[in-house]
Amino acid sequence: MSEGPPRHRTVHTDEAPAPVAGAPYRQAVVATPGPTVFISGQVPVDPATGALVADDITAQTRRALQNLLAVLSAAGGAPRDLVKTTIFMTDLGEFPTVNEIYREVLGAEPPARATVQVAALPLGARIEIDGIAVLPPA
Repeated sequence: MSEGPPRHRTVHTDEAPAPVAGAPYRQAVVATPGPTVFISGQVPVDPATGALVADDITAQTRRALQNLLAVLSAAGGAPRDLVKTTIFMTDLGEFPTVNEIYREVLGAEPPARATVQVAALPLGARIEIDGIAVLPPA
């Protein structure tokens, strides 16, 4: 069985946190030959300290989005290239605040999205966001 050329490439940036606790995932994967980027879930960890930001949904949402966009940028994309995100929250009661920050960061034409309440997230985070982006042809 021939391996052939790679069907994806890994994206890593120090502008977003490394996988939490050595978990087996990459920050993002760019599929080839199509320019699709699958961005792993980003929790609100400050990449400079490796620690969660303040225990405040506003700060945590903003940081998770900054991390997501940092990985997307490292893959060669921009916010407008996002086509789908999934938001995982530990308390859907904070949904209006998350929506406000999400709208502020991603603008008037945000990507498709799903939001799910979960029992817990890594490191005790209150939010995690993953994404899929389609980059323009090279």
